[in-house]
This record gives sequence, structure tokens and C-alpha cells, in this order.
Amino acid sequence: MNKKLLALYSLKYNPFSPDVPAAALFVPPALESFCWRIEQQAREGGFALVTGEAGTGKSASLRVLSERLGAVRDLSVGVLSRPQASMADFYRELGHLFGVALRPHNRWNGAQALREKWQVHIETALSRPVLLVDEAQEMKSAVLCELRLLASAELDARCILTIVLAGDSRLAERFDSPELLPLASRIRTRLRTEAASPQALRQALSHRLQQAGNARLLSAAVQDALAEHACGNFRALLTMANDLLALAAHREAEQIDEKFFFEAFDPSAAATAAKRRKP
Repeated sequence: MNKKLLALYSLKYNPFSPDVPAAALFVPPALESFCWRIEQQAREGGFALVTGEAGTGKSASLRVLSERLGAVRDLSVGVLSRPQASMADFYRELGHLFGVALRPHNRWNGAQALREKWQVHIETALSRPVLLVDEAQEMKSAVLCELRLLASAELDARCILTIVLAGDSRLAERFDSPELLPLASRIRTRLRTEAASPQALRQALSHRLQQAGNARLLSAAVQDALAEHACGNFRALLTMANDLLALAAHREAEQIDEKFFFEAFDPSAAATAAKRRKP
């Protein structure tokens, strides 16, 4: 949204945009508990897993977690940006994230360099490394296995890296394969995101509006209607709300009420409204 439209609605940012500040993301009790457990686990290392269907909040959960972990003084958090990468690119990105010059063609030296740096940092209490991977269902099995071996130390007695994988149901299914069973058995903490209730969607929507600076942008009836029609999907909720905001901005309306909802999502109501506007 441009500054003129933000000023029109007294908004600090578009509350329905995917890139809202992490503080605008609603944190349900299950996610709060997961973040706390990962903060504790990060001091010991190991794998954690977030799974769920599209639009149920996996990526948002990782954003909240990243924000929480980033505020912990002795943790060094890296986010893998290309989960689908080859082994060589995987090592290149790890080297970039954790400040280690690596030669991807020499995996043995690369693994040693990373492990030595992590262990030195752990022993001197400078930082403990945490790696977050979204869309992890796209990771190659060889890379997942390499990550398991890379994190292990002292004959698997220690784990020198905390890894949080997030992906859809395909990732959970892959863990049933013999190749990835050793990794699956090492997952210590899990969070499953599910279709949200209308009440949870309503809370999330209200929280975003408050954080953006205009809790009354959507009327109570519209918020209820959006929560009911989103079918438990956060992404669908925000897409519909953004459509309403665009329609209201075009009309420069002060508040989004039921009229806008029916015009946007009920073709018959929209046609009736159009006839009424004709001179």
C-alpha cells in the first residue's frame, strides 16, 4: 500500500500483507509452547519439526521462532533460503550463514571447518548455532542425511547444531523411508499446524489490526464473516481481507463493513449494488 492509503486508514502497514512485522503475527498457545521448548533445546542441539498443510501457519511459526531465538544473546540463528539446493550449494550457504569459508568440492574439509567452529563457539559460550529450514519437503534426501551427520559429534553422544525443519505432509511421509528413519528418530520437538477454528482466525485477524494501528478497520461483522468463510486457512483469510481493503481503498471508504463483504464475495449482491449506483 502507498503512504496515501495507509494515511487514509491510519495504518502503519498493510495488516494483510505476508511481510508484516513478526509482532503482528498471532501466537496461539501451541506455538508459544513450541518456541519455549526450542529455546531450551537450542542449548543442547538436535532436530525439531513443524508440519502442516498449506496456509496453516508453518512459515509464520518459523518467523515467530526466528524472532524469539534472535533475541537470545548466545544463539546464532541462520535461515536456509534454498532448501532444494544441491549438496555443493547447501555447503556454500551454510558457510555464508555461519561465517566459514568453504570449498564445496571438498566436503570433508567443509564439514570439519563447520563442526570445529560450532564446537569452539559452544565451548567458549559465544554462541550456539540454530538452523531454520522452511519448505523442507523440497530438500534432497542426501542433503538431509548430510545435515544429520554434520550435526553429530562424539559418536552421536552430542548434537552441536539445532535444526528446525518445516514442511507439508510430504516431509512427514518421507521420514517413513528407510533412508531417513535415522533422522526421524532424532526429532525431539514437534509442532503440527492444523486448520484453525473461526475463533482462532478471528483472534489472529483482530491482533493484526491492532498491531497495524486501526482495530476498527473491519467491522465486527466483517471479521466474523471472514473467519467463518476462510475454511480454517490463515492464508485464505488474509487474501480475502486484502481484497476487501483494496475495494474500500478504491472507494475511499472510512470503514470496511458488510456491504463491501457482499460486494466482493457475493456476485448477486455486487450486481444489485452496481444497479443502485447507476443514476
